[in-house]
Amino acid sequence: MMLLTSALSALWLATAAHGAVQQDAEGNVKSIGLRTHSLNQPYLDSDTQSRWYDFGGDTIIRTDQYIRLTSDRPSQMGNLWSKVPLTATNWEIEVEFKISGKNQLYGDGFAMWLTKERGREGPVFGNQDKFEGLGIFFDTYKNNRPGVVFPYVMAMVGDGRTSYDKDTDGKNQELAGCSARGIRHANVPTKFKLSHFQDKYLKLELQYKNEGEWLLCFETNQPPTIPPVAYLGFTAETGELSDNHDIISINARNLYTTAPPTKSTPGSGKGKKVTDQQAEGSWTWFLVKTLFFFFAVGGAYVGYTAYRTKQQRSHRF
Repeated sequence: MMLLTSALSALWLATAAHGAVQQDAEGNVKSIGLRTHSLNQPYLDSDTQSRWYDFGGDTIIRTDQYIRLTSDRPSQMGNLWSKVPLTATNWEIEVEFKISGKNQLYGDGFAMWLTKERGREGPVFGNQDKFEGLGIFFDTYKNNRPGVVFPYVMAMVGDGRTSYDKDTDGKNQELAGCSARGIRHANVPTKFKLSHFQDKYLKLELQYKNEGEWLLCFETNQPPTIPPVAYLGFTAETGELSDNHDIISINARNLYTTAPPTKSTPGSGKGKKVTDQQAEGSWTWFLVKTLFFFFAVGGAYVGYTAYRTKQQRSHRF
């Protein structure tokens, strides 16, 4: 019976392994949390400092609620920067944030950065102009961009020489973007998720309409080149108009599988279905044959044991 039990255990492990291989073959992206670039409540260590982030400007920290980059007051500027660079080439950054205020007119917005330099205040949502790296701008005030609904979310790639044109809301510097009406004072937790696979894709998703529903803002299969040493940062700015710009949580992850599976093209579905059925049928037939084999071995073992017991009794008498 020990032999039969061991055999069945091995069979169960083989079945589990098949399921894991099948899951990986479907192209599911796996991830590992990056503690060095994640930040959650209470935000501060016992010595009222953060091990992994620096805070500056007008930033206020409520350890049970938020990191407020700017309050709903004019002429504020706040920042939050990682102390160590993000060296992963494939990553995902998910951020919960909140934009709120008491005024009908409000501004200016906040930004997320992956840049070569850190902690330099300036006119681009509280960060320096002519930056080198990637900026994601959550622009809540429309200066001069006809035909575009605000708030507007856009990406810009800085080369260290090009300025962000605030007068046109960065129209000529935009890599990609989308309108996000309702992202301010949303009824659900507002989040964004930025995913990057080197040489494969850069994708930004937003949650602000329904909890758990991610809306695609943009995706490009020609991702920009990000500096190999890039700091993760968040900044916000108010001028004559103002708003509360809060960071609730940051969860960074290292992605370690291939890019998402290629979408089906017309005419390819039928062939894929047949292949799946054949693969499943082959695996099922393998299981059936293996079960028969182990049951046969088990039956033979039981029969042999019974025969030996009978022989031993006959020798006694």
